[in-house]
Amino acid sequence: LNSSSVHVYIYYPLLSPGRYPQPNKGTYIPILIGDVLKPGEWGAKITYRENNSIRLSIMSSATCIIGKFRLYVAIWTPYGIIRTHRNSSTDTYILFNPWCQLDAVYLDDEKEREEYVLNDIGVVFHGDVNEVKLRSWKNILDACLFLMDKAELELSGRGNPIKICRVASAMINSKDDNGVLAGSWDNLYAYGVPPSAWTGSVDILLEYYSSKQPVRYGQCWVFAGVFNTFLRCLGIPARLVTNYSSAHDNNANLQLDFFLDDEGQVDNKLTKDSICLPISRPNSPSPLNLSSCISSGVSAIPHGFLYLDVIYSRMGKNGSQVIEKIDTTHIGKLIVTKGVGSDDMVDITENYKFQEGSAEERLALETAVMYGVKKQTTQPATYQPQKDVEMDLQVQKAVLGSDFKVTIIFRNKSRNSYTAATYLSGNIVFYTGVTKSEFKKHSFSAKLKPLSCKTSAFDVMITSAEYLSDLLDQASFHFFVTARISETGKVLAMQKAVVLEIPTLKIKVSQGEMVVDREMSVVVEFTNPLKQALENVTLCLEGPGVLRTMKKEFRQVPAMSTLIWEVKCIPKRPGLRKLIASLNCDALRHVYGELNIQIQKP
Repeated sequence: LNSSSVHVYIYYPLLSPGRYPQPNKGTYIPILIGDVLKPGEWGAKITYRENNSIRLSIMSSATCIIGKFRLYVAIWTPYGIIRTHRNSSTDTYILFNPWCQLDAVYLDDEKEREEYVLNDIGVVFHGDVNEVKLRSWKNILDACLFLMDKAELELSGRGNPIKICRVASAMINSKDDNGVLAGSWDNLYAYGVPPSAWTGSVDILLEYYSSKQPVRYGQCWVFAGVFNTFLRCLGIPARLVTNYSSAHDNNANLQLDFFLDDEGQVDNKLTKDSICLPISRPNSPSPLNLSSCISSGVSAIPHGFLYLDVIYSRMGKNGSQVIEKIDTTHIGKLIVTKGVGSDDMVDITENYKFQEGSAEERLALETAVMYGVKKQTTQPATYQPQKDVEMDLQVQKAVLGSDFKVTIIFRNKSRNSYTAATYLSGNIVFYTGVTKSEFKKHSFSAKLKPLSCKTSAFDVMITSAEYLSDLLDQASFHFFVTARISETGKVLAMQKAVVLEIPTLKIKVSQGEMVVDREMSVVVEFTNPLKQALENVTLCLEGPGVLRTMKKEFRQVPAMSTLIWEVKCIPKRPGLRKLIASLNCDALRHVYGELNIQIQKP
């Protein structure tokens, strides 16, 4: 054999009838054999020769469309051309390559490449801005290419990471596109899996690939995890980002409007805007409204409209709108992501937002107005903030199943004695900020002494009996406090979102060596914190390279009792691995646990 008689070619299989691979579309690629391989260009080189056998090394193009190609070898002989037969074992996956400087997704930091492309365990941050929590998310390297076919992405666009991101962001959501995940935000998950039960993308993507129907159910962090998996699978560096206190501005006036009635309480008929509780948000349609999705460079985001004021107002006697308070710092409190090479939280707020109160921040607001977003410019009344009296709201660390207290603090800085007619409203909310029900109403009169050097604190107890019956998946509360100063008529207002602390699952290795191909035992423990029995409990345990996804059903877990589940497994991959467990039942969700283990080589 010699190089002139051997020809290699690959082509992209087209599933549509009547369509054939074409060189000008990048779906039929003849590869010439030469002496030198040029980085980023198609080529082949003989690396080994013995008798009638040769070994070829093939270099792919940095601009090649991604996907699954079929590989053939043709040999020219005096008697004609001999071509290899169809062999699925030689099919070749071509992906984006962040190690190649000529590739559109090139990343020059090796640690970042390992984290944002190779890491098959990610982290989704959730919880409250004052108490950030995390959970792990497992990835998959199969069943993702089907999404591009499902979306009917043109072949020429399959080498463009921006176009792929745009298409994928729509395909992850089932709305309009019959995509991967069906969303549910009403706490009803019949004929499906609760969003909190998923621990990774494997089962979701494989089920979608098998059934070709949307998988039930997902919420924002599930959409984000699957989208992140899809991008990393194709070689596109990606990470999850969590924004704390996201705004949902219904009338697009670049402010969140909270309307108060004559008693200083929130008027739910007029108040339509809401503030989302912290959950990782993907670049995919909002759970509240369908939207068109585009990709954007991080450096361009601060120049958009991430700066909204929270406006508290009421209707005056003459029908005019009276502004009682403007909060310019409530929205976008914290933006975080997973650290490179660790599970630590990294604050990246400054990458997405200009500093509060800076000239750049206000300029970004003006930019949003320039591009068609309406900013309310008329002031129905002069805003005169309450300066004599300050109010603060503090919530004790709240543990699921326990009582806790809410403290309202006043400081009277004037020379006058005041009486504050105070109202506290406690609401159980979906994490999107939408109220499900009001579980607490409490009114009291606060006497405020003049020029007080000390604050006046008033405690309100919240009992578990008041909230447990209506609690939602993420155990989220929203407290709203208003206080009307009787002597001046001025109104103070403040709100705070709280996420209950939920018990975690304990995972430990009880028996056996943590060595590849040797049996070991993993134990999962859970103590029911409630004063009631849990019915129909499902436990899930998985760990990439250690054990496949395993589930076990428990009919009942008595109140205050401990559940123990032991699983035997045989690790297959050495190195640092992670075990992930989750528990779900109707009365208790979002219960997780994880354990890092080091698997040794035999």
